[in-house]
Amino acid sequence: MNQARSLIAVAAILSLLALSITILGQQPASSQTTVESSNANKPRRGGVRPVTIPITVRGHGSAQEQEVQPIGNLMVREDGDEQQILSVRSMSTTPISVAVLIQDDVVPSISNEIKATADFIRGLPRGSRVMVAYIRAGSLLTSERFTTDLEHAASSLRIPIGSASAAPASPYTEIRDALKRFESLPGGRRAMLVVSDGLDVSHGVESSTPSLSMELDRAIKEAQRRSVAIYSFFAPTVSYTERGSQFLISNAQGSLQRLSDETGGRAYFQGTHAPVSFDPFLRELGRSLTQQLALTYLSTHPKKGFHRIDVKSDLPGVEVDHPAGYTK
Repeated sequence: MNQARSLIAVAAILSLLALSITILGQQPASSQTTVESSNANKPRRGGVRPVTIPITVRGHGSAQEQEVQPIGNLMVREDGDEQQILSVRSMSTTPISVAVLIQDDVVPSISNEIKATADFIRGLPRGSRVMVAYIRAGSLLTSERFTTDLEHAASSLRIPIGSASAAPASPYTEIRDALKRFESLPGGRRAMLVVSDGLDVSHGVESSTPSLSMELDRAIKEAQRRSVAIYSFFAPTVSYTERGSQFLISNAQGSLQRLSDETGGRAYFQGTHAPVSFDPFLRELGRSLTQQLALTYLSTHPKKGFHRIDVKSDLPGVEVDHPAGYTK
């Protein structure tokens, strides 16, 4: 009798164990289905990558004079698709890296602006890096490599030689060379100030229009790839644009305008002649750099090629300067 009871008890225990195993075996399948369903709604991260671009937020009218411009809620679209913003870093957290380039054959009156340009360098935020170089025939002549010693960088400025013998076939070749110097720097806010007539005659005067300049195209792509906003000051040169040819000046200024517009910077002109003074240009540039931000977003477009960017704020009357796109 006792043996029969023992057998019944063992059988009951085995039945309970079998039932428990069956129940436990069903739970992971249900849980796994839930996880897979949840992941199906999330974007695949295989081709997703962070992209950092320089932006400058500006307002209309008196808002442009404000040192701090409200940015509102920003929206980034890449190739028409809205992207997730990861961070927006301001000057207080990200010192700026600036390359100052001056074309060596500019007219003699530009030598009067060296002091103002040096003062502009000295007034940059502490921790900023500055490079000073001169655009001339066949090469980029570097006076000072990137340094955080702002006084040393300012002191490295010199009067341009103002001779046609220094004229480059295309300033954009040397601009592209200078852009490559940003490679060794940490990411963040980057800018370039170019004092030039902007005329590319490397393939003849007839091919100097902004839409035909291959060197201009290459410089823009390099700046977009390295997230450098280019600010340009038009200055006539003794080689070409001092002579007053409206055809050449129009092509030159149009090229500088395109260079700045498509890299997130701004172009500054004072008619078709040499500026009376750089002071108003430098003051506005200083405000622009104060308002410049480093925007990082998550790109969902892994394919190689050109990717168009559009950045907008939800605040009325607010404009955002930004690169037209970048080439991967």
